[in-house]
Amino acid sequence: MRITGQCHCANITYEADVDPTQLQVCHCEDCQRLSGSPFRASIPTKNLTFTRGQPKVYIKLTAASGRKRAQAFCPDCGSPFYAGPAEPTPDAVYNLRFGTINERAQLTPYRAIWCETAVPWAEDISGLPKVRGQ
Repeated sequence: MRITGQCHCANITYEADVDPTQLQVCHCEDCQRLSGSPFRASIPTKNLTFTRGQPKVYIKLTAASGRKRAQAFCPDCGSPFYAGPAEPTPDAVYNLRFGTINERAQLTPYRAIWCETAVPWAEDISGLPKVRGQ
C-alpha cells in the first residue's frame, strides 16, 4: 500500500510503501516517553522517501531492545517520524510513526508488543464515554 505522511507543521512530507498487515502498537517505555502517550503505533517500511524537508535524527544509545536506535523527528514541531537502525543500510527497515500517516484510518493494528510495560487501562478503553469533538 502506498502511503503519504507529514509532520504537524507540514514542513516535512514523505511517501512510502507499507504492508498494511504489519501495523503494531508498542507499549515500551521509550515509545511512551517519546510519544507522550501510553503507547505508540508504527508500521515497518524499507521504502521511505522524504518529499519535502528532512527530519532531525538522534541516536538513543541503548533502547529498550538493547540496541542503538535512530529516532527521527521534525526539528520545527517535534512530530516523530520513525525509529530505525543507528547505522542505516540500503535494506534498513524504518518503523514509521502512525500519527504522521495520512491514510491512518485505513490501517488496523495486528499486534501489540512490549505489553509487560503497558499501563493497565490501555488494554480496553472501549467503555469510555465518547465525545465527537471538543
